[in-house]
Amino acid sequence: MKLTRAIILSSAAILASFDAQAADFPVKAKSVDYVKVCSLYGPGFYYIPGTDTCLKLGGYLRAHVTFNSNSDAVAADNGVAAARNRLSNAWISRSREALTIDTRTATEYGVLRTYFMGWYTWTSGGYSGAGNGSTVYQSLGGVSAPQNANPGAIAGGALGVPYAFIQFAGFTIGKATSQFSTPWGEYPANNTELPGSSAWDPVNQFSYTADFGQGVALSLSAQDQVVHDTTNIWNVSAATAAGLAAGSYGGSDIGGTRSPDLIASLRVDQAWGLFQASVAAHENHAAYYGADETSGHPDDKWGWAGQLALSIKNLPTGAGDTVNLTGVYASGASRYTFNDYMSTTYARYSSTSLAGAYQSVGLAGLSDSVFVAGSGQQLTTTYGFNAGYTHNWNPYWFTQVFGGWGAVRYNNTAKGYICSAFVTGLTLSSGVAGCNPDFNYATFGTYTAWSPVKNFVFGIELSYNIIEQKYASGSTVTLPAQASIAKPAGVYELRDQGTVTALFRAQRNW
Repeated sequence: MKLTRAIILSSAAILASFDAQAADFPVKAKSVDYVKVCSLYGPGFYYIPGTDTCLKLGGYLRAHVTFNSNSDAVAADNGVAAARNRLSNAWISRSREALTIDTRTATEYGVLRTYFMGWYTWTSGGYSGAGNGSTVYQSLGGVSAPQNANPGAIAGGALGVPYAFIQFAGFTIGKATSQFSTPWGEYPANNTELPGSSAWDPVNQFSYTADFGQGVALSLSAQDQVVHDTTNIWNVSAATAAGLAAGSYGGSDIGGTRSPDLIASLRVDQAWGLFQASVAAHENHAAYYGADETSGHPDDKWGWAGQLALSIKNLPTGAGDTVNLTGVYASGASRYTFNDYMSTTYARYSSTSLAGAYQSVGLAGLSDSVFVAGSGQQLTTTYGFNAGYTHNWNPYWFTQVFGGWGAVRYNNTAKGYICSAFVTGLTLSSGVAGCNPDFNYATFGTYTAWSPVKNFVFGIELSYNIIEQKYASGSTVTLPAQASIAKPAGVYELRDQGTVTALFRAQRNW
């Protein structure tokens, strides 16, 4: 009995010791909130742990090379690119990484959405002339030229924020695609920039979209006009020979903003395709006639633009084949015909067979309005179209064919202003009778791509671009020396100018 009692007491003591030690152990951690799939908004969304908000991350990495231009996916329209001499690049390259963040939360007012895209872009640079037998480095990447600080630098990188917006209860607030634009923007089946439609790139806006069901929606919007929707307001009284030689028909005289661009768009989006009609109002607000505010100014003048677009899907030519068509007409709102990735001044050079001329040149300028001191603004008319057809040969190969055409037309009063400066400043050989600043701009081409695996593509695009000017045939101008493009002063023939560009692209979406 004594032995039994000793064993029991010893066991009790040991158990008591264990209980005392257990009291010092940490409390068991709560279970972890693991990431869960959110199926409400399509594939790729996950719940942010501990919330009812769904998140999707995405992006792409793209690398491409443009041949026979100094600009990415844009024809050589001016500067050293269009000089066609030893300063012009035979090619430039660009690499870009983009990141997208899409969040969505269900509320009693509908989905609350935020969307962000940021990218880092690296673009090769080039050189312009200094006028003394040396050259100066120019970055094409969106940052200041680093040549003086770093002689070894040969390119430039830049951060960008193309998208950053909130959507809630039908409202879109922030930087998003313009409500005027179509889903394909100026890319019906291409990478090269085309005239004939509004731009793809986002713009700051405050918009409301009413969804009537069955794919029918009406959008009303006020959007930032700076850069995105403005070309030039030219004070022709301030024109110089140097400016005219580069395609600038006056001094830039854009004043501060007074009104956003006002947009209305009706869209029908169904299984067969899409139809869209858009209109825009654009206020042209000039600065002053002279050096200060005592010189006076022209009154503001409203311009406008209208656009019709049609997309037809699932054509009988093949599964997924598509045709996209867009046409636009604008008065005093030229960016809606020539998007903001395109130039507004044109000075292309090539050879000539005209006796007495050094070379030939194609000069042209794009504006929203022009005026001279003491006069009112004369609005510039533009119109055009673009189209693209996509054919899928099989799940791995597709070919696209595209074209775009844009026209610029000045009224008789505006022509009088411009021609007075042009004939005097550049000694136009055909005089006022042979002066006509109107011009057409067109691009046509094809793109073929191979997608060996999903979301990865290699593509090659070839395009032909032409500036068709309206100055009298055989006319010449006398241009001043232009150091930056190494062109000497002399007589040049005015003539249409065409160019061929090629683009190779590799892109991985994720």
